[in-house]
Amino acid sequence: MPTTSTQEHRRRAPKSLTVCVLTVSDTRTLETDGGGALIESMLQAAEHTVRARHIVPDEREQIAAAARELLSIDGVQALLVTGGTGLAARDQTTEAIEALYDALIPGYGELFRMLSFQEIGPSAMLSRASAGRVGQQVVITMPGSPAGVRLAMERLIVPELPHLVFHAGG
Repeated sequence: MPTTSTQEHRRRAPKSLTVCVLTVSDTRTLETDGGGALIESMLQAAEHTVRARHIVPDEREQIAAAARELLSIDGVQALLVTGGTGLAARDQTTEAIEALYDALIPGYGELFRMLSFQEIGPSAMLSRASAGRVGQQVVITMPGSPAGVRLAMERLIVPELPHLVFHAGG
């Protein structure tokens, strides 16, 4: 049960956010990007605005550059990143994005892995999903699979993103 101060923060949090979506993939296009499309549709269903949606290859420098570009768009309050959060050598999202964080939000990754464990068992430990604050903006990463996206969005991101943005904004 949320505390009184948490309830007050949620009441004061923005109801509609401006968000960008970044998919990290060497193979997907906007037409075949199920994870990114799911994020966009779930954000829109929650009455948030998706300002931009980009896809970049799993290359650390390109991921970081795309994230910085999307975060520089006027009015953007959050960036959601899908893909490249596994343990394979090719997965570069975690290193690229975490280097941008001013502050880590460790609870997100911990909760995501706990919820994932309940669904898929011990292989949940392979996920390196994370969240952080960059300036006054929230950045959240999640797996590229539609099941991982749905879990993160339904259970964690959609319910809590306005509250996170409220705190990140000072």
